[in-house]
Amino acid sequence: QVQLVESGGGLVQPGGSLRLSCAASGFTFNSYAMSWYRQAPGKERELVAVISSGRGTINYADSMKGRFTISRDNAKNTVYLQMNSLKPEDTAVYYCNAKYLTGSEYWGQGTQVNVSS
Repeated sequence: QVQLVESGGGLVQPGGSLRLSCAASGFTFNSYAMSWYRQAPGKERELVAVISSGRGTINYADSMKGRFTISRDNAKNTVYLQMNSLKPEDTAVYYCNAKYLTGSEYWGQGTQVNVSS
């Protein structure tokens, strides 16, 4: 059974940091590109960052560059998102995504991040 379980969300003040984790099971983790998406209230889901399988090539959405860092630990079947200098507009549900070359993909249930003073 495929599972993607996000954790690490919560309430943080503007300028603060959070580290999200996504623990994967039920599929060959190191063969999948792993991504973080987010969805704010009333908005469409958007890509935050992606890290490929193999070489671990990384790409970020422009608004996250320099503040967010995605990484993966294939030995632990886990992908991380380090978020620094958080802003109120970063408030959203953050989702983990696994995608294979053939297009098959899996989604986690999401973790809520609230940035507020």
